[in-house]
Amino acid sequence: QVQLVESGGGLVQPGGSLRLSCATSGSIFSRSVMYWHRQAPGKERELVATITTGGTTNYADAVKGRFTISRDGAKNTVYLQMNSLKPEDTAVYYCHSEYRGLYNYWGQGTQVTVSS
Repeated sequence: QVQLVESGGGLVQPGGSLRLSCATSGSIFSRSVMYWHRQAPGKERELVATITTGGTTNYADAVKGRFTISRDGAKNTVYLQMNSLKPEDTAVYYCHSEYRGLYNYWGQGTQVTVSS
């Protein structure tokens, strides 16, 4: 059973930074594509960033140039560095892993609030 545990959310002022972490259990991390999604109140969940097993990254237009996704195989952890945060980045952020295109696992989410 794979478990994902997010951490690092919180309250930050506009223009500030946060780094989210997603620690995964199990032995498939190195063979899993990892994603960060977010869901704001009253809105659908949206994909924020992706990192493949080879380290290729992709970002939603809304966060390009401000967010960076990375992964550490030694720690089985994926990160989302968020800079220049805006109020519209306020959401619950979810970590998601995809193994072999078939098996999908989700974390419980971590709240990010950007407000002065």
